[in-house]
Amino acid sequence: MTQDFNVKGGPQIGRQNLPKLRSQLAELDLAGMIIPHEDEYQNEYLPASTDRLGWISGFTGSAGAAIVMDDRAVVFVDGRYTLQVRDQVDGDLYQFADLMDPGVAGWLQTETTKDQRIGYDPRLVSPDQLASWQQAADHSGAQLVALDTNPIDQAWADRPATPKAMIHPHPVQFAGQAHGDKLSQVADQLRTEGSDATIITAPASIAWLLNIRGGDVMCTPLPLSTVMARADGTSSLYVDLDKISDDTRRHLGNSVTIEPETALQPAIVALSKQTVSLDPGQASAWYFDQAKQAGANIVRATDPCALPRACKNAVEVEGSRIAHRRDGVALTKFLHWLDSKEVQSGQVDEIGAAQKLEQFRVATGVLKDLSFETISGALSNGAICHYRVNTDTVMKLEPGSLYLVDSGGQYVEGTTDVTRTVAIGQPTDEMRDRFTRVLKGHIALARVRFPSGTTGTHLDTLARMYLWEAGLDYDHGTGHGVGSFLGVHEGPHRIAKGWNATALQAGMILSNEPGFYKSGEFGIRIENLQVVTAATDIAGGERPMLGFESLTLAPIDQRLIKVQMLTDDELNWMNVYHADVLANHLPHLDADTAEWLTQGCAKLTRS
Repeated sequence: MTQDFNVKGGPQIGRQNLPKLRSQLAELDLAGMIIPHEDEYQNEYLPASTDRLGWISGFTGSAGAAIVMDDRAVVFVDGRYTLQVRDQVDGDLYQFADLMDPGVAGWLQTETTKDQRIGYDPRLVSPDQLASWQQAADHSGAQLVALDTNPIDQAWADRPATPKAMIHPHPVQFAGQAHGDKLSQVADQLRTEGSDATIITAPASIAWLLNIRGGDVMCTPLPLSTVMARADGTSSLYVDLDKISDDTRRHLGNSVTIEPETALQPAIVALSKQTVSLDPGQASAWYFDQAKQAGANIVRATDPCALPRACKNAVEVEGSRIAHRRDGVALTKFLHWLDSKEVQSGQVDEIGAAQKLEQFRVATGVLKDLSFETISGALSNGAICHYRVNTDTVMKLEPGSLYLVDSGGQYVEGTTDVTRTVAIGQPTDEMRDRFTRVLKGHIALARVRFPSGTTGTHLDTLARMYLWEAGLDYDHGTGHGVGSFLGVHEGPHRIAKGWNATALQAGMILSNEPGFYKSGEFGIRIENLQVVTAATDIAGGERPMLGFESLTLAPIDQRLIKVQMLTDDELNWMNVYHADVLANHLPHLDADTAEWLTQGCAKLTRS
């Protein structure tokens, strides 16, 4: 559970490992190789044994890719990691490029030449992504070569062991629905679409479908495995059998056959002349290749678990409320500590602060894990929106600065994710102006009412408009889905500039996290999780509406708010929100913390 603050990655990684990979490529008569960040399960956060991008480049972010050629190399990242990648990756060995434009496909089209053989691992790329790579290669004349064995795995002499965390049942008292009922729903959907079976490859979907949890991935209770669910209601779980206990066997029952991972490929071969449903956004190209070779009829369809997993049932929503109330008390104790003389005078650094916050969560007695590695950013590090503190970059929380802390916990009832920005000493007028603009965007997204069919893309502008008024913006999404004691980042819904076709529905949990980052100086983000609910407080409306209920309960630093910039409605929202924080937390706090919170949540007025 304890976060590791030792340096990970670094420029020396490329110097050590590029020659090893190039030697393997030469033996295979390859001019280069594409290395995505994703693993065989399309995970965002990876077990150490599958972080191939990190092994070849030193980059440790959660999104990226690389192309290694015999004479050069390039690493691709998105806007969240433009600063981090330059710190971690040797610029003498790697060029830096944008993950979206030109992206891997754009680079292949312009930088490769006729008859160059470029390798890729079909287990690590979706068929749609592969199609874009193939189109680019066709344009340049290069040849993409599917590899049976990944050359990195061959060159990686000290590769960490494959994770073998035990899989355990997730009780229905927290799941809200028995796994047998979920399997029946999937079977109904398969029959409706005319499919005989579906292969489910997303670990979060498998965990949700079978009401199981594991520990194969850092900060996320995922059981790495694969499921074949059939239209007759039966299913098979393909998994390392060492991870299955007798308790889990009893839980799964007769409707779920437990098979070794080696049985998966023969099972796909057995689908000959049957219709199999595969999600091109989740299942890798390898599954499509295997099913096609087997003579199966492939139906491209969304993972049947994705949408019901995203639309939390009443038990899961209430569990999230419980988790957030508990987590909010721990965070409030931490924020009180941040306001102590020790911290405010500059004696504490980012690592000490992150460790202190974890201690408060551990003290609840029920924390299962962090939901991600804490982003603990002081001064200019706070301007790196996905900064990961380590012993090489750590800074102290100095007076006259801002401290940004983005963190969360995994509890059996639910997953939390919250960001607060705190003044250390006296903030500047610019800091307060930017903070208030971020707050106004946060409030706009928290208060919005919207009709059925609205997507997160439609709402994204609300969070940015007050920054836009001042010619400002931020380069990350505004909101991501969150699982129920699962991944802190969950689809298919999100709130962002880029188009998302999934309409928001009741029960979906999303983050609301606008921000502002002044490179080299400070960062600001305000993040709450909120759940989509029916809006029943509109009088005289003609159409049913949806809205958001804030789940996160933690004080927002009023020292950073320019009250005169808030409208009456915004001021009222702040006061009601802080009243809810007080009502929930005061009974669980000692006298000193309770007094501090009462002052910090005092009613805001213009006088």
